[in-house]
Amino acid sequence: MSADISAASAPRIAVVGLGYVGLPLAVEFGRTLDTLGYDIDATRVAELRQGHDRTLELEAAELAAATCLRYCADVAELARCNVFVVTVPTPIDAWEQPDLEPLRAASQLIAGVLKRGDLVIYESTVYPGTTEEVCVPLLEQGSGLRFNQDFWCGYSPERINPGDRQRRLPDIRKITSGSTPEAAEVVDALYRRIIAAGTWRAPSLRVAEAAKVVENIQRDVNIALVNELALIFDRLGIDTLDVLEAAGTKWNFLPFRPGLVGGHCIGVDPYYLLHKSESVGYHPDLIHTARQVNNRVVAHVVARVDALLAGKGKPLRGARVLVLGVTFKEDCPDLRNSRALDLARLLSGQGAQVDAFDPWADAAEAERESGMRLVDAPAQGHYDAVVLAVAHRQFRELDAARIRALGVPDMVVYDVKSVWPRHAVDDRL
Repeated sequence: MSADISAASAPRIAVVGLGYVGLPLAVEFGRTLDTLGYDIDATRVAELRQGHDRTLELEAAELAAATCLRYCADVAELARCNVFVVTVPTPIDAWEQPDLEPLRAASQLIAGVLKRGDLVIYESTVYPGTTEEVCVPLLEQGSGLRFNQDFWCGYSPERINPGDRQRRLPDIRKITSGSTPEAAEVVDALYRRIIAAGTWRAPSLRVAEAAKVVENIQRDVNIALVNELALIFDRLGIDTLDVLEAAGTKWNFLPFRPGLVGGHCIGVDPYYLLHKSESVGYHPDLIHTARQVNNRVVAHVVARVDALLAGKGKPLRGARVLVLGVTFKEDCPDLRNSRALDLARLLSGQGAQVDAFDPWADAAEAERESGMRLVDAPAQGHYDAVVLAVAHRQFRELDAARIRALGVPDMVVYDVKSVWPRHAVDDRL
């Protein structure tokens, strides 16, 4: 006889992983429901207990408002919970293959405390079928319980947009799903309690998993198109932004812009569907090519800076270059899979004397992840080239005079993000 889903009547929630995704979720649940925020990083837990979020997603007052939330790094405390929400990262490895080890580790950890009637919900981005093919066997093996008889699963993909203060977790409609119709209703009801924008019930776990990767693949492919256009127009001597603004006068033209594509989602998620599709005998040419195009942009920017310096009679080797911004996106401290950081490293690898400055990034983390030491502040009147890599608000506010004051009289200015005035730059992507 099947057990009842205990979360349906008295949810006691554990959020496993307190990063950019898990912490906002734990805080929202913790406003009204008994919630435990678990992370293997004891330092992270200690910081949160003190009211500090190093990701800068939540202020101290927002953390304090979650009066039903507590934090821990002790696995034993998970045993009293009956809903486990997994929000661990799902990166790629050095061979651009899905790295599911954090997900496997979280599933094995939960299996050790899983009880009859419990519900496990995954939010981590995965390829279709991962919950049932990878996670469920680990849950069954570690607990001795039977899937959809003793415990159930749900999948509700995260849609957090780091650094976005306008679209927070409650403001973004949530896809939900469950391993049975009953489980799907319980999962949906839980999220309806915290998501003001409402929910969308997918017909299966696999559909919900696929929807998440498709969201970011669509952006990756569209950005790849405008990046490829930028590479073409560079050779034709045409300003890409001028072209896009002209084309954008048509009502149905989509407003994508060229740029560096990194981060933990857009630059990663396509590889998950590539992996799964190739395992069933289909090679997705368009998705693969889009990834290749977007990965090519860093080298293009370095080549353009090299050419611009050569036009001033200066070699890139030995040139003093300032890179503004090394996080993966604007107004956010997240360094994961940052192409801006790759850009700084490649310039340095080509022999340039690179100063990288980012008021949002953690300097120790940047050095630990890349070996790149950030400067506390840019020097004035010092640089042969200035490259705007990330459009933090501090950089967007710079006018032409302040930009030019950073360099020598015959400096080169390259704007990857096309946010500075056209007359203030020598070239842009």
